[in-house]
Amino acid sequence: MPLTHTKELFAKALKGKYALGAFNVNNMELLQAIVEACEEEKAPVMLQISKGARQYAHPVYLKKLIEAAVSLSNIPIAVHLDHGDSFELCKECIDEGFTSVMIDASHEPFEKNIEICKKVVDYAHKHNCVVEGELGMLVGAQHDDGEEGGGYSKGGCYTHPDEAVQFVKASGVDSLAVAIGNSHGAYKFKGEQHLDLERLKAIKKALMDAGLGDYPLVLHGASSVPKDLAAEINKYGGKLGEDTAGVPEADIEIARRTGCTKVNIDTDLRLAMTAAIRKVMFENPKEFDPRKYLAPARTKVKELVRHKVKNVLCCAGHAFD
Repeated sequence: MPLTHTKELFAKALKGKYALGAFNVNNMELLQAIVEACEEEKAPVMLQISKGARQYAHPVYLKKLIEAAVSLSNIPIAVHLDHGDSFELCKECIDEGFTSVMIDASHEPFEKNIEICKKVVDYAHKHNCVVEGELGMLVGAQHDDGEEGGGYSKGGCYTHPDEAVQFVKASGVDSLAVAIGNSHGAYKFKGEQHLDLERLKAIKKALMDAGLGDYPLVLHGASSVPKDLAAEINKYGGKLGEDTAGVPEADIEIARRTGCTKVNIDTDLRLAMTAAIRKVMFENPKEFDPRKYLAPARTKVKELVRHKVKNVLCCAGHAFD
């Protein structure tokens, strides 16, 4: 099956009230684990490649690995640039055949963010590619409680519903990554914190009321940072600390039902891979064959991806909708 475009995948996901798993790829074992799990669960999937992954593995290697995965698979697969930081990088990926790119200018002032996104959109749409933008900053749930009286702050870090409408209309982006308390890495929260799901509902409603329809929203920094993986890493010599905390899977399920059509997962993959490798190296300190520790790591990642698509994102069984 050839690469799939996310507009088609998003439309089906919105209708079916499930979310697409957007899993980051850095090497062969991660790619195999993700695609095999989704193939077996009959789940559509987005393979994400970051600027760092391109620098680590080289774009040509990644492209050929994905071509191999596509040739061996029957499920819909989209390839997406994660957090493109410039028009030039987005253009490179569009020219290489990516079906989707993200331009992240969220660190820029509002109008500049729109300007940069629109430039990418204008080029991408001419080349049959879709674009994801971002509004707000991913800094965790301890920020931006809003203003007195229950209003949303426009000076905070979170995505403001009214600004989301203005941003989508002016930039033309096909999907929007929102900041509702999510953040990157394994230390997202302190204590029992949650996403601002009421804000997510308000953003969705504002877009709908503005005539933008059931607009696809994206949740970045959505790894749940399972405590058992952190404990396993520490058991076999790691030093993650006790305060690792991710997005509760129950929150992701609500976000998915609310209209977060794409959910990004990277940290959890790294934790699963690291836990399996540490276990082998701890129990077999004389081992030096990479196949002996990368194979269990691949299996561990595959188990994690299978769980996500079946029990959290609920996209299992929807590959051929």
